Amino acid sequence: MRPAQGPTESEYGPESELEQPVDFDFRGILRQIETDVRPQVGQGQVAAYIPALSCVDPNRFGMAVADLDGKVYGVGDWQQPFSTQSITKVFALALALAQGGDGLWEKVGREPSGNPFNSLVQLEYENGIPRNPFINAGALVVTDRLQTLTGDASSELLEFVRQESGNPDVTFDPEVAASESDNGDRNAALAHFMASYGNIANPIPALLDHYFWQCSIEMNCADLALATRFLARHGLRADGSRLLPRRLAKQINAVMMTCGTYDAAGEFAYRVGLPGKSGVGGGIVAVVPGVCTVCVWSPGLDPQGNSVAGIAALDRFTSLTGLSVF
Repeated sequence: MRPAQGPTESEYGPESELEQPVDFDFRGILRQIETDVRPQVGQGQVAAYIPALSCVDPNRFGMAVADLDGKVYGVGDWQQPFSTQSITKVFALALALAQGGDGLWEKVGREPSGNPFNSLVQLEYENGIPRNPFINAGALVVTDRLQTLTGDASSELLEFVRQESGNPDVTFDPEVAASESDNGDRNAALAHFMASYGNIANPIPALLDHYFWQCSIEMNCADLALATRFLARHGLRADGSRLLPRRLAKQINAVMMTCGTYDAAGEFAYRVGLPGKSGVGGGIVAVVPGVCTVCVWSPGLDPQGNSVAGIAALDRFTSLTGLSVF
């Protein structure tokens, strides 16, 4: 029985709400995608502005699909760990909403930014309120809120992705965290600027530390596809317990669709047609609500910071399967 003060049944939806699995030959589809996008693997530039990522081989490519029951299909370098970077912003947002509720949206918006992910431009004339939780300023607000709620934001997030992926070996990369910190002046500026408007509650050095550790988490395509399944399962975790009401899972998917690939979100929606979140490590996760999750990794990035081959692969995935929110 749910607590009397908890969300209503209409907020959650029925507990037996998961759709029946769709019968796709995901192995065959992934092999076809790998062949089709091979000419684009290696295109773009690795994220050299983070020195620890500058030596990653741009010719790597991996892709994995996880169905609702946790069965995973992969191709290429799908079991090779890589730096998740901004993909972790999805998990931080989910945990902050799950533990703190809708009050978070008083501190961060839900609109596309139209500017680079580390831009300071909009903050001044929007009074220190970031446009959305997936640009760096918005992610700092989310991490700040999670730190207030938990007392240890980065460890809370790490434990969550370990549990959802079923991989206890998922961990931080100290070299990447140190590299982020050593080159984190822009993020520090964002945090201090928002603090001047009263939109940051915790000490800036501690907040930045948790944010850099969060971005340094290493996972592979299978780990990320599994860890993101709660968004395909309408808020249900891997163990069947509920992380989020159905409405909040829907809302996170919506913000991923409109803001998850920075100022290229419109192009991503046009080509792929799924909620997605990218990271400058070259990974992208995408959600097919009620069906599956997908993760692709290829380190070469376009000017907006999204994987060139990764977007091409997800484009082929929705074209070959017909799986799209549209």
